[in-house]
Amino acid sequence: MSLETTWFLLIAVLWIGYFILEGFDFGVGVLLPFVSRNEADRRAVLTTLGPVWDGNEVWLLVAGGATFAAFPEWYATLFSGFYLPLFLILVSLIVRGVSFEYRSKYGKAQWRQRWDIAIVISSALPALLWGVAFANIVRGVPLEKSAAGHIEYVGGFFNLLNPYALLGGVVTLTVFLTHGAIFLSLKTAGGIRDRAHDLALKLGLVAAVAAVSFLLWTNLALPSFNAKVAALSTGVALAWVAGLGATFKRREGWAFIFSASAILLFVADLFYALYPRVMPSSLGAQFDLTINNASSTPYTLKVMTVVAVVMTPLVLIYQGWTYWVFRKRVSASQIPHPERGILDSATHILHQ
Repeated sequence: MSLETTWFLLIAVLWIGYFILEGFDFGVGVLLPFVSRNEADRRAVLTTLGPVWDGNEVWLLVAGGATFAAFPEWYATLFSGFYLPLFLILVSLIVRGVSFEYRSKYGKAQWRQRWDIAIVISSALPALLWGVAFANIVRGVPLEKSAAGHIEYVGGFFNLLNPYALLGGVVTLTVFLTHGAIFLSLKTAGGIRDRAHDLALKLGLVAAVAAVSFLLWTNLALPSFNAKVAALSTGVALAWVAGLGATFKRREGWAFIFSASAILLFVADLFYALYPRVMPSSLGAQFDLTINNASSTPYTLKVMTVVAVVMTPLVLIYQGWTYWVFRKRVSASQIPHPERGILDSATHILHQ
């Protein structure tokens, strides 16, 4: 296996990890007002994300860094052509992180309500736009060789808002919502768990219809029938159905494993449909970016491989340990003084 293929596979693995972990993260953020009935519920829901949300975003940083180092032409073309949607994703992630930190500072209802709205919007927007972006990459976008000899994006923003890409956005949004609802039913107790369970079943059916439509469209749009892509698509459907069955039986652990497996197979399916291209051109195969014409030098790839072999196990061990330590369920009854903010509590202590 060539170094170019190895790094294409590694980048695929990084995106799989990101979508599985940040997927439920986004889903929980959007579902915050729908599974909560009071401030104690909202605090309990956000507590399930508290120890892990920033660690989940590491996968995105590493995926972006690996793409920049291993396939600089892919990185440059992607970030210049998809500038606006990627900028919106970046702003959303910043607002989301700030919202998590600032909503707990004060106990005023209006203060917290504003940050809750920010959490919902900044979770929904990336969940939608990642699907739009990846659908466009698989479908192909207008790429052409410039006078300087580089392959560049020559379309506009509205070229990215085609029906196939918008369907891809609906798929990732509904899948992440379902994944988040399953995560909440696994990590919470009481009324939150019951409401999350009911939402997981309803959202799961919507996601199933959207995903089947998208995968069918993807398979039909290929130049010729690809048995492996079709097999992966079938695997996505089977894993998702198994996840819904486990959810119905309230086997939350198995439901989460199956929904994560469906996301894994879904992303693997998209990357397999791409290979050996990394960014197809809708203007002709001669303008396609591939693992060969978009990659770094062999020496760079060798150095990166050594670093990845050393660092990746350390990151996996640390993140696995974090999830193990915070594996227990959370309930609203465990939240002391949910109406108080951090600064409110400090003021209360000072006045005693």
